[in-house]
Amino acid sequence: MEFRKTRLLALALATAMSAGTMSARAVEAQYEPQLLRLAELFGSLHYLRNLCGEMGNAWREHMESLLVHEEPEPERRARLVASFNHGYRSFGSVYTTCTASAVEAIERYMLEGETLTKDLVTRYGN
Repeated sequence: MEFRKTRLLALALATAMSAGTMSARAVEAQYEPQLLRLAELFGSLHYLRNLCGEMGNAWREHMESLLVHEEPEPERRARLVASFNHGYRSFGSVYTTCTASAVEAIERYMLEGETLTKDLVTRYGN
């Protein structure tokens, strides 16, 4: 089930980022807050899922895919990377072992990420 959610989230993100005909500058202002939140979720999930037994870089790779598809200017790229790092460090400063609350945070963030990517695809993916 988790694998399916991860693949759905990645597919929705790739679709949202690669679609659209408006200029990057025009679209950027419209979905930037959601994209920054998504980057933060990726960072949080990268930390928490590895903490709770999922070894690998899937969430970092999702972040790299986002950056490839967005082709951000250096300043914007720095903001996106900072959001990812903020999500990672926020949980890293609180959790050193996998707990029930860490698992709950994973579930909530997976749901939020899925909802966020569906919204991005619906609004900007045409």
